[in-house]
Parts: sequence; structure tokens; C-alpha cells
Amino acid sequence: MPTSVKDEVGDVEASLDLDGLPEQVEQYARETLGETEENKIRTLQEFSDIIYERGDVIPLRMDDNYLLRFLRARSFKVESAYRLLVNYYTFRENNPEFYDVNPLDLSFIGDADAVSVMPYREQTGRRILIYKLGKWNPSEYAADELFKATLAILELGILEPRAQVLGGRVIWDLEGLTMAHYWQISPAIVQKVIELMVTSFPMKVHSIHIVNESWVFDMIFSMFKPFLGRRYRDIMFFHGTDMESLHAHIHPKFLPKVYGGIRPDFGYRDWFESLSKNPRIVEQMELLGYKKENNTEKSEA
Repeated sequence: MPTSVKDEVGDVEASLDLDGLPEQVEQYARETLGETEENKIRTLQEFSDIIYERGDVIPLRMDDNYLLRFLRARSFKVESAYRLLVNYYTFRENNPEFYDVNPLDLSFIGDADAVSVMPYREQTGRRILIYKLGKWNPSEYAADELFKATLAILELGILEPRAQVLGGRVIWDLEGLTMAHYWQISPAIVQKVIELMVTSFPMKVHSIHIVNESWVFDMIFSMFKPFLGRRYRDIMFFHGTDMESLHAHIHPKFLPKVYGGIRPDFGYRDWFESLSKNPRIVEQMELLGYKKENNTEKSEA
């Protein structure tokens, strides 16, 4: 198990901010999403009424804070938010095994450095999720394990009101990607990725940055591209090995050293272990169906 890394910048926030929107983010929400107090009250009531009247799904929660994440993800368009809600619960129903887990039981994925989330925000207030798919060893764990870790990260991230408004950034580092990875990408995997990215999760993706791509990635991307709408194609940026191109979007002050930044690599385990000590966060994750028991011994075996 890797040791915890040292924060040399001083702005690491390993915990989550669950207490409303900062003033600047409130202004962004008004201007970008139309989130005025009047509109929020009106659409929350309309959204709640539709859920009860149509009865297509029974949400785990019906409080305003929970319903807001769906409205924010669809810019307060109630019908679109309702379709997202139905899609989200359909995804959960079709993939119950993704929630039947303690997120810390997946720490072996973070130990391999295959997926991590930075415990700080970049210059616009967004968090950064980093995948290093070349670090994934398909002979040790299946793609579904990566999905479980990804979903846990997304569910944690969406607890932050500012993340619901601003969305997040994703870096796909494809160094070391091989045909062994390509053969793991089945049509079912493609469908699940598209569902999470596009139709079935209430998190906005602000931008996707692809670095160190190769011909193997071109083969994999050709499987996804037909299912990506124009919006997602517009927010995808291909940088190759040109880190200055990446810096045009994310200031190097907020990037790990491997991408020309000044930060260390923060691991999945570091973040989750810190969050697991916050009773409010543990309670929120339990309400979403995640296990509380810490069975990390199994993942360390």
C-alpha cells in the first residue's frame, strides 16, 4: 500500500463541501443554468409532482437537496430532469452489483494507480478525475471493477452542490494501452460507459482530456464515437504528448508532475479513507445503497 502523499501547495481538500454554493458558483448557476430562487422553488415542486403522479420510479430520496442534482444536470428543464431520473434508476436496477460494495474494497484499483480523483479543485473550481488505463491489468481485475470505482467516485462527487453546478474534468491517460485492454471492451461495456457519460448519471462533464493516445485507443474510440452526441465531441480534447496543449485548459499548478504540473499523484485510497471518516458523507453513501462495513482486508490480500 502506498503511503499518503504530502501536500506542498496547501489547498488540498480531502473532504467534501456539502454546505451550499459559494457566491461565485451561485452567480454561475444563475447565469448558466437559470437557477434563481424563484425558478428553483417552482421547478422543484413541478419535478416532485411529476415523480409522484407518473410513478415510473420510486427514488431513494425525495428531499429538495437530492432532487436538485437532477435539475441542475439538465439546466432546470423538468422533463429532461425526469428522463434522467428514470434512466438513473433503470441503470441501478440493471446493475445492482455496482452498489453492493464498500468503496474502500476497491482500493486495489487506486493502489495500481488506474483511477484517482484529485483532492483539490482546479482554477475554475472543478475537480479532476484521472484514468491511467495502461496501469489497469485485465488479468487481475475485470472492467466492471473499474466501473464500480468510477461510480463510487461520481456518487461522492455529486454530493457537493458546486460539483452539481460546475461539473468536473476528466483526464484519460492512455500511455501503456495495449491490445490486452482492447479485447476487454465488449458492446456491454460500451453501453455502460455511454449510459454513465450521457444518459443516466446526474453529473455534468465539463471537459474530457485525452493524453498519450495511440493506435490502440483509435480502435477503442471507434466503438464509442457513434454514440457520442455533438456536445460530447465538442468537449473532448486530444493532446497526445503535448502537455502545453493540456495546460491551455488546466493550469499546471493543478496538475500532477507527470503532466507538466507541480502536484504529486494522489491515490484513490487516500481520498476514500479520508472521506470514510466523515459521518455525514458515510450517511449519504449509505442512503445510496453502499455498504458501510470496511472489508479492505480482502482487497489487500
